[in-house]
Amino acid sequence: MIRINEIKLSLDEDEALLRAKASKILKVNEKYIKSLTIYKKSVDARKKDSVHFTYSVDVEISLDEEQIVRKCKSGKAVIAAPYSYETPVCHRTSKYRPVIVGFGPAGMLAGIILAESGLRPIILERGKAIEERQRDVNEFWTKAKLDEESNVQFGEGGAGTFSDGKLTTGIKSPHIKKVLDELYEAGAPEEILYSSKPHIGTDRLAIVVKNIRKKIERLGGEIWLETRLDELITANGFVHGVRYTRRGKQLDLETDCVIMAIGHSARDTVEMLFKMGCEIIQKPFSVGARIEHPQSLINKAQYGEFAGHPKLGAADYKLACHGLHERGAYTFCMCPGGTVVAAASEKGGVIVNGMSSLARDGENANSALLVGIEPKDFPSGHPLAGIYYQREIEKKAYELAGGGYKAPAQLVGDFLKGEKSTELGSVEPTYPLGVTLTKLDECLPERVTATMRSAITEMDKKLSGFALYDAVLTAPETRSSSSVRILRDEFLQCAIRGVYPCGEGAGYAGGIVSAAVDGIKCAHAVLSNEH
Repeated sequence: MIRINEIKLSLDEDEALLRAKASKILKVNEKYIKSLTIYKKSVDARKKDSVHFTYSVDVEISLDEEQIVRKCKSGKAVIAAPYSYETPVCHRTSKYRPVIVGFGPAGMLAGIILAESGLRPIILERGKAIEERQRDVNEFWTKAKLDEESNVQFGEGGAGTFSDGKLTTGIKSPHIKKVLDELYEAGAPEEILYSSKPHIGTDRLAIVVKNIRKKIERLGGEIWLETRLDELITANGFVHGVRYTRRGKQLDLETDCVIMAIGHSARDTVEMLFKMGCEIIQKPFSVGARIEHPQSLINKAQYGEFAGHPKLGAADYKLACHGLHERGAYTFCMCPGGTVVAAASEKGGVIVNGMSSLARDGENANSALLVGIEPKDFPSGHPLAGIYYQREIEKKAYELAGGGYKAPAQLVGDFLKGEKSTELGSVEPTYPLGVTLTKLDECLPERVTATMRSAITEMDKKLSGFALYDAVLTAPETRSSSSVRILRDEFLQCAIRGVYPCGEGAGYAGGIVSAAVDGIKCAHAVLSNEH
């Protein structure tokens, strides 16, 4: 297979032209091209007067491919090996079925791998099926009735189900392709296979999650919804089973293998693991707020005169600066045409997040504006101090906004001046339960607000309009990543043998794809263990 990079198409050119452009680069007649598939597609908007698409394509030709690449003498063409995932040989001999705790990205991919290997995993998920979960979330967003077991954080699909479904990641792994293939097979749009910034959209994620559950069940696995892990049953340093509560009834299940894909908000489960002797250390995390701008402003800033072109859709951005803090500030989980959502999972605390549909057609753009928090900033040296720190911020925000899960908010212009906001401007906040205008300094740490102020000014130099006076900051965003790491060894097991800390909640991932990849890694570790 030949991979050809850096093929350019204008916004008005058809992708059918890719074959002709590929044949020209390879210096072969187009008739010799047997197949052409898009490997990567991105928007190049570095020059605002020449916004265009850039492609990498994989080509099969009916000639000697290595000879053709040598003869064409183009730095754009290289020989590439096609990717093919192969499930590792299963060495596991145990009579017990493996258990996975959590049905988010890590648990879903671990479940697929173990089910494909014939191990018939049992997956425990404390929340409800996606349809019921959606009803509970809507009930919270409209009536402020929070179900602590079925919400934006807990339920089928994990926290990522109520997000933009972004699949961008900073990790390098051959398993990324396996993750994307599984998501596409389950109903995600085809463009996730080649887009440089793939996303699924909240609306499509519900379909994907349900189809992954059905696949695991077809392969012999079981997903036990509304089933909360209460504790591990251990003896002599080994796991022998799990104690769980399923729809009000507590039961035991014998097993010698537990993948803990618990997600970053299962604080009670982390506390249980700590009490049972799992070695847990503090981990840096981030705190900040959601910043909302008119999507039209972002489109204009990114695409210039091409803003609004139907092929471009809603523009995004990714910004970072060092500012006043050693880890600086950065934007995260940017949601074009999206909404700010209420993401609480504990009563008496406010958390915000962002999501958007596949169409990304909302009036506002929103992104997390986050500041890194180091363990030295935590209130104590306790391994779970980061969790307690997050919770303290969330409770302060709840009280500051006046209860009812309203969120504290402030206009960017007022925030920069250090003045309390008293009325909204041209940007209408999308947080569903309403906002209380205030000063965010009263719920966010001083080091966070100081760094955010510096960052907004610096980011405005990179993205014109970022410091728009009427833009709205809604706080707090505290759950972008876990504040703990559950230590594991080279076999991916923790101090309790047979227990595999996994994914974002265990401190080994940060996003849908990296969590799913870690789920694959932990499943491989289970398969390689002869026990």
